[in-house]
Amino acid sequence: MKKGFTLVELLIVLAVIAALMAVATPMALSAVKTAKASQVAQNLNALKTAVENYVSAEHDITNVSTKTLMSKGYISTITGKYEITAPTSWSNDGTAKFVISYNGGDVDYAAVSKQNPYVIQGTGDIPVLEATVVKWW
Repeated sequence: MKKGFTLVELLIVLAVIAALMAVATPMALSAVKTAKASQVAQNLNALKTAVENYVSAEHDITNVSTKTLMSKGYISTITGKYEITAPTSWSNDGTAKFVISYNGGDVDYAAVSKQNPYVIQGTGDIPVLEATVVKWW
Protein backbone atom coordinates (compact mmCIF):
# COMPACT_ATOMS: atom_id res chain seq x y z
CA MET A 1 0.00 0.00 0.00
CA LYS A 2 1.34 3.44 -0.97
CA LYS A 3 1.53 6.24 1.58
CA GLY A 4 0.40 9.80 0.75
CA PHE A 5 -2.60 11.91 -0.05
CA THR A 6 -4.89 11.46 -2.98
CA LEU A 7 -5.73 14.27 -5.36
CA VAL A 8 -9.28 14.46 -4.00
CA GLU A 9 -8.02 14.88 -0.44
CA LEU A 10 -5.68 17.70 -1.50
CA LEU A 11 -8.50 19.47 -3.37
CA ILE A 12 -10.76 19.23 -0.31
CA VAL A 13 -8.05 20.78 1.88
CA LEU A 14 -7.55 23.60 -0.62
CA ALA A 15 -11.32 24.21 -0.74
CA VAL A 16 -11.49 24.43 3.08
CA ILE A 17 -8.55 26.87 3.15
CA ALA A 18 -10.20 29.01 0.44
CA ALA A 19 -13.47 29.09 2.38
CA LEU A 20 -11.68 30.16 5.57
CA MET A 21 -9.86 32.91 3.67
CA ALA A 22 -13.14 34.13 2.18
CA VAL A 23 -14.55 34.50 5.71
CA ALA A 24 -11.42 35.97 7.32
CA THR A 25 -10.45 38.56 4.69
CA PRO A 26 -13.46 40.91 5.09
CA MET A 27 -13.04 40.83 8.87
CA ALA A 28 -9.37 41.72 8.56
CA LEU A 29 -10.11 44.59 6.17
CA SER A 30 -12.80 45.87 8.53
CA ALA A 31 -10.32 45.79 11.41
CA VAL A 32 -7.81 47.81 9.36
CA LYS A 33 -10.44 50.46 8.56
CA THR A 34 -11.47 50.68 12.21
CA ALA A 35 -7.84 51.04 13.30
CA LYS A 36 -7.25 53.83 10.76
CA ALA A 37 -10.38 55.67 11.94
CA SER A 38 -9.23 55.34 15.54
CA GLN A 39 -5.80 56.71 14.65
CA VAL A 40 -7.32 59.71 12.85
CA ALA A 41 -9.65 60.41 15.80
CA GLN A 42 -6.74 60.29 18.25
CA ASN A 43 -4.59 62.54 16.05
CA LEU A 44 -7.42 65.08 15.76
CA ASN A 45 -7.71 65.13 19.56
CA ALA A 46 -3.95 65.51 19.93
CA LEU A 47 -3.90 68.40 17.47
CA LYS A 48 -6.81 70.08 19.28
CA THR A 49 -4.94 69.86 22.58
CA ALA A 50 -1.74 71.10 20.96
CA VAL A 51 -3.58 74.10 19.45
CA GLU A 52 -5.10 74.97 22.82
CA ASN A 53 -1.72 74.69 24.57
CA TYR A 54 0.09 76.69 21.88
CA VAL A 55 -2.41 79.56 21.95
CA SER A 56 -2.44 79.66 25.76
CA ALA A 57 1.34 79.70 26.00
CA GLU A 58 2.30 81.77 22.97
CA HIS A 59 -0.73 84.15 22.89
CA ASP A 60 -0.73 83.81 19.12
CA ILE A 61 -3.57 82.60 16.90
CA THR A 62 -2.27 83.64 13.50
CA ASN A 63 0.75 81.32 13.22
CA VAL A 64 -0.91 78.00 14.07
CA SER A 65 -0.14 75.09 11.75
CA THR A 66 0.96 71.49 12.15
CA LYS A 67 4.49 72.52 11.17
CA THR A 68 4.58 75.23 13.85
CA LEU A 69 3.19 72.90 16.52
CA MET A 70 5.83 70.27 15.72
CA SER A 71 8.74 72.71 15.53
CA LYS A 72 7.80 74.32 18.87
CA GLY A 73 7.39 70.91 20.56
CA TYR A 74 3.66 71.05 21.21
CA ILE A 75 3.14 67.80 19.34
CA SER A 76 5.41 65.05 18.08
CA THR A 77 5.63 64.17 14.42
CA ILE A 78 2.20 63.52 13.01
CA THR A 79 1.79 61.62 9.79
CA GLY A 80 -1.05 62.19 7.42
CA LYS A 81 -2.72 65.13 5.80
CA TYR A 82 -4.01 67.22 8.68
CA GLU A 83 -4.86 70.86 8.13
CA ILE A 84 -5.47 73.55 10.73
CA THR A 85 -7.52 76.56 9.72
CA ALA A 86 -6.78 79.41 12.11
CA PRO A 87 -8.84 82.57 12.57
CA THR A 88 -7.26 85.88 11.65
CA SER A 89 -8.33 87.66 14.84
CA TRP A 90 -10.11 87.17 18.14
CA SER A 91 -13.90 87.46 18.12
CA ASN A 92 -15.70 90.10 20.19
CA ASP A 93 -16.36 87.66 23.02
CA GLY A 94 -12.65 86.77 23.33
CA THR A 95 -12.73 83.40 21.60
CA ALA A 96 -10.99 81.98 18.57
CA LYS A 97 -12.34 78.99 16.65
CA PHE A 98 -9.88 76.66 14.94
CA VAL A 99 -10.91 73.99 12.46
CA ILE A 100 -8.76 70.85 12.32
CA SER A 101 -9.43 68.52 9.39
CA TYR A 102 -8.04 65.30 8.00
CA ASN A 103 -7.69 65.36 4.22
CA GLY A 104 -6.09 61.97 3.67
CA GLY A 105 -9.11 60.57 1.86
CA ASP A 106 -8.58 57.04 3.18
CA VAL A 107 -11.08 57.24 6.03
CA ASP A 108 -14.64 58.51 6.10
CA TYR A 109 -16.38 60.76 8.57
CA ALA A 110 -18.79 58.11 9.90
CA ALA A 111 -16.00 55.77 11.01
CA VAL A 112 -14.11 58.55 12.79
CA SER A 113 -17.24 59.93 14.47
CA LYS A 114 -17.83 56.50 16.02
CA GLN A 115 -14.45 56.85 17.71
CA ASN A 116 -14.92 60.50 18.71
CA PRO A 117 -18.44 61.96 18.93
CA TYR A 118 -17.12 65.54 18.70
CA VAL A 119 -15.92 65.01 15.13
CA ILE A 120 -18.20 66.71 12.62
CA GLN A 121 -18.63 66.19 8.90
CA GLY A 122 -16.70 68.58 6.72
CA THR A 123 -16.99 69.31 3.03
CA GLY A 124 -16.63 66.16 0.98
CA ASP A 125 -17.23 63.77 3.90
CA ILE A 126 -13.94 64.59 5.62
CA PRO A 127 -13.65 64.37 9.41
CA VAL A 128 -13.33 67.76 11.12
CA LEU A 129 -12.78 68.74 14.75
CA GLU A 130 -13.34 72.27 16.01
CA ALA A 131 -11.33 73.81 18.83
CA THR A 132 -12.53 76.98 20.50
CA VAL A 133 -9.89 78.78 22.56
CA VAL A 134 -10.84 81.44 25.10
CA LYS A 135 -8.55 84.43 25.58
CA TRP A 136 -7.85 84.60 29.29
CA TRP A 137 -4.96 87.09 29.43
